[in-house]
Amino acid sequence: MVKDTLNELFQLKNCGFGQPQPRHGLNLLYWFAREYIAFSNNDILPKTSPQRGDFGFHKFLNRIEDDNHIVPLQNLPYYEVGNLNARGADKLPVYVRANKNSDADSNKDRIIVRMDNYGDIERVYITEHSDQKRFDNNKTYRVSKGLLQIIKNMTREQYLNSVSNPIYYQHRSQSGVEPPPPQNDSWCTIL
Repeated sequence: MVKDTLNELFQLKNCGFGQPQPRHGLNLLYWFAREYIAFSNNDILPKTSPQRGDFGFHKFLNRIEDDNHIVPLQNLPYYEVGNLNARGADKLPVYVRANKNSDADSNKDRIIVRMDNYGDIERVYITEHSDQKRFDNNKTYRVSKGLLQIIKNMTREQYLNSVSNPIYYQHRSQSGVEPPPPQNDSWCTIL
């Protein structure tokens, strides 16, 4: 089941979603918050219906796997987006698809939405694949409306600098060239 609700940028950064590069989850979430949804009277309105399959949206089947569900069982439909190989995913922005097929982990992040009876988005979740078929229960989080609004009001550079390694994204956004992933090697010598 869903581990936590993310309300702040630091929580998104600390949960590890979309990291490290070349994963696409952080850019996917930015696109979703900034370009795909709108807010009206505290409702989350999709700009196109996920049922149409735009941007690679498709029905998410909340499968029963070992009695664990990554999202709550409801009589409302769930849809997922983020599979860069899905039909329609080629309509996602280039910055989301930039690292497609560059690494086995580059296509593991997903956004799952639960629709209400009026066609609005009732809940938003982020998750990642644990293998080719299953999602990781321990890496599934609900994203609050407040966090989506924070992301919506940021530039992509501000957002990425807040939730990931700022040197990596700053270099890439200024030069347009893909730098090598940052090295996290650290050495300590005790004398």
